[in-house]
Amino acid sequence: MKKYELDTKENRLFAKELREDLLSFGHAFPSPEGGAYYLGDDGTPWKDRPRETWITCRMAHVYSMGVMLGHRGSGELADAALKGLAGELHDDKNGGWYAGRTAEGDILPDKQCYAHAFVILAASSAMLAGRRGARELLDEAMTTYDRFFWNEEEGLAVDTWNTEFTVLSEYRGINANMHTVEAFLAAADALKDESCRIRAGRIIDHVIGWARDNSWRIPEHFTSDWKADLMLNKDRPDDPFKPYGATPGHGIEWARLILQWAVSTYGDDNKAEAYIDAAEQLYDRALKDGWAADGEPGLCYTTDWDGKPVVHDRMHWTLAEAINTSAVLYRVKGSGRYAEDYAMFMKYLDEVVADHKNGSWFHQLDRHNHVIGTVWPGKSDLYHAVQATLIPYNERIGISIAASL
Repeated sequence: MKKYELDTKENRLFAKELREDLLSFGHAFPSPEGGAYYLGDDGTPWKDRPRETWITCRMAHVYSMGVMLGHRGSGELADAALKGLAGELHDDKNGGWYAGRTAEGDILPDKQCYAHAFVILAASSAMLAGRRGARELLDEAMTTYDRFFWNEEEGLAVDTWNTEFTVLSEYRGINANMHTVEAFLAAADALKDESCRIRAGRIIDHVIGWARDNSWRIPEHFTSDWKADLMLNKDRPDDPFKPYGATPGHGIEWARLILQWAVSTYGDDNKAEAYIDAAEQLYDRALKDGWAADGEPGLCYTTDWDGKPVVHDRMHWTLAEAINTSAVLYRVKGSGRYAEDYAMFMKYLDEVVADHKNGSWFHQLDRHNHVIGTVWPGKSDLYHAVQATLIPYNERIGISIAASL
């Protein structure tokens, strides 16, 4: 059916309709101080939940792109999120950004690499959209990140400090480094600063090495000296940020980021081939382990280190990344199997994951594709889903999505 086929007029229209639905769904996110409310099933803000920095950044990023796409109201919404990042979420005393604010306005402790990477992404997109204060925000975010999170000697980022930036956690994580790669690539494009791209490549080289040595299943958790901790959270396997085992969705997401970096760094040079091959290996391993592994369509959240599913739930973000990466692989390799995968993912989205009644996408389904909310209740933000309506049609593969608009 042409509705699901990449590069057809029907699929372009379908992607645009999905995107407009998503952008309209998120209009109620800003709190009076700018921090993003967590959105419920119908887009109503859940004001009893914390206003978290990473969600606020994602909304700033999405609605900055909304400005460039001409979505009505996007400028005010992007500015609201930027107000939150400059205001209630910013630590004026110690620097950097809090993890968030509680519903009562108290500080959520710790300074997270994950959240600070998203500040860079948000500020990069807002700067490209011409939002006031965005360049200053980006400069501060880069300076803070350089000082506290980037380890130049290792070519990797640390994970979590206490609120005062005086005690560094022993934990090291690949999730934060993945979003650091995304953020550095966005900053490289926004600032025309190739040092950011070089840093992203250093992280990528580490990850490819770890994955290659582990049957292309990426270790997620590490000790302070970067030794993989493969058993972390085995007793809490569905943790939303530190799950046990391999995360097929992350393998797919890494594959796309590796492709973006390789094409932007090497173009058509033969040096890109090893990275393109690694991206294919990661993608293929993730789909073989996770897609319909229990007989039902959808990508299992996690597997053990032999590829057997552990948490069978389907998270919306894994589908979004599968849509993105299959399309990008098709554009890089020209192989019809990737276009077929894209069509399969889009069909599953239309029939199962997109909420055609209340808007947005269901964020979590069980192994039988019934909606649940044990890990991701409601519909917290729009970031993954909106990008999945844009990245497949970004033919400048080496350019970050906001910079391509």
